[in-house]
Amino acid sequence: MSGTTARTERPAQPPVRRSTRKKVGTTAERITSDSGHRLSLLRAMLVIRRFEERCVELYSSTKIRGFVHLYIGEEAVAVGVNAALRQEDAVVSTYREHGHALARGVPADAVMAEMYGKATGCSRGHGGSMHLFDADRRFYGGNAIVAGGLPLAAGLALADRMRGSARVTCCFFGDGAFAEGEFHETANLAALWQLPLLLVCENNLYAMGTSLAREHAQTNLAMRAASYGMPAWTVDGMDVLAVESAADRAAESVRGGGGPHFLEAQTYRFRAHSMYDPDRYRPKSEIEQWKKRDPIQELADRMRSAEHLDDSTMRQMEQDVLDVIERAVQSAEDGPTEPVADLLRSVTSAARDTS
Repeated sequence: MSGTTARTERPAQPPVRRSTRKKVGTTAERITSDSGHRLSLLRAMLVIRRFEERCVELYSSTKIRGFVHLYIGEEAVAVGVNAALRQEDAVVSTYREHGHALARGVPADAVMAEMYGKATGCSRGHGGSMHLFDADRRFYGGNAIVAGGLPLAAGLALADRMRGSARVTCCFFGDGAFAEGEFHETANLAALWQLPLLLVCENNLYAMGTSLAREHAQTNLAMRAASYGMPAWTVDGMDVLAVESAADRAAESVRGGGGPHFLEAQTYRFRAHSMYDPDRYRPKSEIEQWKKRDPIQELADRMRSAEHLDDSTMRQMEQDVLDVIERAVQSAEDGPTEPVADLLRSVTSAARDTS
């Protein structure tokens, strides 16, 4: 992930873990030393992983239909960033947004029901996998259009700036979206207008099946984002503690009037682009190498080393999470479909008397 121009294809390598010193009493100290907080991060990542694995089974048995883009391997980004945000902040996501929604606090049963297309889903079954939405939690949806969420996030941030609200709008997007005009238009206006916008690029090295080096002449995305005059840096997206620390630093600066910030989270999806994708564009050895940096296992190992986690606690957490997922599946199975009479709800409006 160097900042030099990359023209030749080379197997991507996981980012090197770097140790950082933390000052006692700071947010960073809480993130790295509070065992209860780290346990909550571990559980949040585990919920996403087990939810996604269950979706694979349900998709294979045709319980879930349509497009499904799994988040397996990238859990540290969603969990770390959302841990740094506040309830009043807004989140805009991508089509790979199950993890973002769950980390934001959207209940697993509401997400699973949406996957099933049931009326009890968070989007009443209208959106499915790529269009999760929860206004009460200020989760302003996934978006099937690559980079489509970026202008929406800029609009939310502009509204907060005009109201004088000390809130952050966080927009997740991938390295493929970085190549779209919407990113550059949004970055330019956000910097020009000093919008309270946190741009989080989940760089998993592949835009569908196109590797970063084939698509971008300059692969240092943070450096390119900085050219718009905003603070930008790279973080190890496989380390949830590093992600939360970086996101907390960025979000607080944005909230304090520091204008837009950009985070490039270097991560990797362990599964193919989507359930339809045969995944023939990546060497198997590359995938296996990245799996050694599994964010869930990494945090669990660190907690064990600090004697903050034992096998009994881990087993109980696993069982609790599995119970949550199975209840969500059962709820989705039992949930009603939307009545035919309601199919145009939110599509058309009642005629107004203009006489």
